[in-house]
Amino acid sequence: MKNPLQPQTRSWFISFILLLALGGFLRMLDITDPPLDFHPSRQLRNSLVARDIYYSILPSATTEQRNLAASFARSVGKYEPPVIESIVAYTYLITGENIAAARVWVTLFWLAAGVALFDLMRRETSPWAALIALAYYLILPFSVQASRSFQPDPLMTSAFVVGIYFLYRWSESCSPLLLGRVPARVEGSGVRSSWRWAILAGVFLGLATFVKIVIAFFVGSAAIALVLFTLGKNFWKSKQVWTMIVIMVLPAAVYYVLLNQGRSTEYFFSWTVALINLIASTDFYTKWLAFLGTLFGLTIIFLSIAGALIASPRMRWLLVSLWIGYLLYGLTLPFQMYTHSYYHIQLIPIIALGLAVVLNPLVESVAANSGVGRVGFIALTVAVIGYQAYVSRSVLIAESFRHEPAFWSEVGGVIPSDGNVMALTQDYGYRLMMYGWRRVSLWPLATGLSEARNPGKNNAEKFMELTEGMDYFLVTAFGQLDKQPDLKEILDGYPIAAQGDGYVLYDLRK
Repeated sequence: MKNPLQPQTRSWFISFILLLALGGFLRMLDITDPPLDFHPSRQLRNSLVARDIYYSILPSATTEQRNLAASFARSVGKYEPPVIESIVAYTYLITGENIAAARVWVTLFWLAAGVALFDLMRRETSPWAALIALAYYLILPFSVQASRSFQPDPLMTSAFVVGIYFLYRWSESCSPLLLGRVPARVEGSGVRSSWRWAILAGVFLGLATFVKIVIAFFVGSAAIALVLFTLGKNFWKSKQVWTMIVIMVLPAAVYYVLLNQGRSTEYFFSWTVALINLIASTDFYTKWLAFLGTLFGLTIIFLSIAGALIASPRMRWLLVSLWIGYLLYGLTLPFQMYTHSYYHIQLIPIIALGLAVVLNPLVESVAANSGVGRVGFIALTVAVIGYQAYVSRSVLIAESFRHEPAFWSEVGGVIPSDGNVMALTQDYGYRLMMYGWRRVSLWPLATGLSEARNPGKNNAEKFMELTEGMDYFLVTAFGQLDKQPDLKEILDGYPIAAQGDGYVLYDLRK
């Protein structure tokens, strides 16, 4: 392991604590605002699943509430096991149904992963270089938004980071034994240590894969790289390797392959097979790279990749393998690569790792100097961190969604309880289910995804077929209505049953 330049004091530890506190503080801003600030459909989906679990264990819940909550949860799809939803639902027993509970939990997970990430970076670089990279992990505006959102991805990424940390420690603990550098009298303790790291790596990487299977590209590539780096071609003889494989693979395999095979197959064919033709277009790669630039900054990405290439051998194997895993992941889910920002949350710690490596020579050079240059560098670093923190704070408080629950409650109230409703509405009808306690059938949206799957399709031509058995047609997404002028013309021929600021309910029975 590289012996990095150590400061004379442990003053970096104070900076480390302050950074964690700042990262936590930013994620707690506007903590009770409805979960509509970042990919609302995904957060509302988790909220509906958590509500179902909550009402199923809440002694005071009525049968009607439990049945409605269960029907809503069934309608949103079940692609991953409800791990974070269950944690939040049981917390609701103490806090009540409050989105703050979810944000506190995912923030704690993210901060805990930050501790592991910092120690991993510190094993390769100086503490000060690791601190600057950790600031990127904690304060990047995209990181703040994504890591406090109520969805599986923050927990998945946090478990992945901790698992990679333990995997790296396992590789370190095995290497001295393999090279014969450990005295015989302590070799036994070294073996026990490597077993501990192996089991912990398997548990956390297995948890990450269980929470959301898409992380398997990263987990698999990192595990293969470090096992080969550590043990070489004789890896198959190691009991520790096979133990890690079983722990990492078994939980996810049981859930996604045995218990939820239908949903997993549906997801694969809907998002991979149906859209795989996108990877044949150069436009796809241009959009992908441009999208990454808006999230992370292309210069930062290129610097991080450079850090991967100049890192010490063990870290280089790890970082290069993670980038390879990311490339395979992107080619498997092409549409999400330039439309769904949270599908890139795994890149945040990977970029930070590479940044720590590439920044280390600069930081060591500054540490060797004194005077104006050193003070100026510190001031510049603090200013950049402060600016990014201010941007993150501004993004979170820029828009309030506290009016949304009352609006959707009003919409739910005007819909007749005995009528079947078709709706052109936001977020797959999740807002209406969450706040209006009403479920509707969905009119197809005009989106980039629908165009990619069915170019040139006009749903208005099948209006009578699609609305068969429907009593009402609700419109709350007026921007979507403007994109479908033929539908708008048809609806203008029906009387209005109810109308308010932001919604129109048409009566299809007349």
